[in-house]
Amino acid sequence: MLVRFGFVAMSLHVKNASPSKTMTVKAFRQIPDRKAALKKLARIARENLRHTQRILYHCIGNDIRFYRFSSRWIPLAGHELVRNVNFIKVLRPELQSLGSIVRENEMRVGFHPDHFTVLNSPHEKVWKTSVEDLWRHVRLLKAMGLPASHKCNIHIGGVYGNKAASGDRFKENFARLHPDIQSHLCLENDDKSFTAKETLDIAESCQVPMVLDIHHHRCNHDGETLEELWPRVVHTWNQEPFPPKIHVSSPRSESDFRRHADYIDLNDLLPFLCMAKKYTDQVDVMIEAKKKDESLFHLMEQFKQCPEVTVLDQASIRVN
Repeated sequence: MLVRFGFVAMSLHVKNASPSKTMTVKAFRQIPDRKAALKKLARIARENLRHTQRILYHCIGNDIRFYRFSSRWIPLAGHELVRNVNFIKVLRPELQSLGSIVRENEMRVGFHPDHFTVLNSPHEKVWKTSVEDLWRHVRLLKAMGLPASHKCNIHIGGVYGNKAASGDRFKENFARLHPDIQSHLCLENDDKSFTAKETLDIAESCQVPMVLDIHHHRCNHDGETLEELWPRVVHTWNQEPFPPKIHVSSPRSESDFRRHADYIDLNDLLPFLCMAKKYTDQVDVMIEAKKKDESLFHLMEQFKQCPEVTVLDQASIRVN
């Protein structure tokens, strides 16, 4: 089984290259000329995109073909102060350049919208705000010229006192979404509310792929094993050009089990990979450790000592 590894947003190896520089509402309002304030905001966004380009080249130079974009490229995106500003138009050249790099190097990219994007909220205002946020992400991908195989990954949402009703509300609200948004979504289990099985049931109902987070599963399950669920998870990706993807992180400590550690403990991943190869010939693994790309390189060094795997390059292995 071929396994490719990726990391999230920030690189610890590319210096002074944050893709998430921001501007506060206070700072925006302190600039008396609105046009000047918008120009400054656009300048910060361009800088974030240029830094993202540097990180993509870093990925390519290190054989990393799997990467998650920051959702904070555009400061104040969604805020009422700039709600009617078309930042896509302003940033189109930079976005097209990013898309070209992704396509030419056959990379897999995507977004993970922030936790406030909740489709199963019982509050219509939250629903509408969440849909607006998803549209922003989809339009960014479209502006880069990337197809819907490059996904926006979200959680099911809150329980709101009745998990069954909240799950049903997600399915009802998913059906309300524009097909362009639907086709860009994949669903991930979380560490407190919806288990992997519950998320998988909903993903199958909505006919969207599921991203299995194996750390979240350890935090939140009803006794189901990963081997019970994995064949079904793989099946949700059958109509997609990319293979199934998972998230991996290790607990910071036994007493702080949900928080992510700096690095990946090989024992938190290798047993899963040895099981997973029975059901698929490829999987992409997003590393969610605090040390970002440094944790990826650290993990690859650990794999060199494992007889169960063959290291293929700087960011991929084959499970024997």
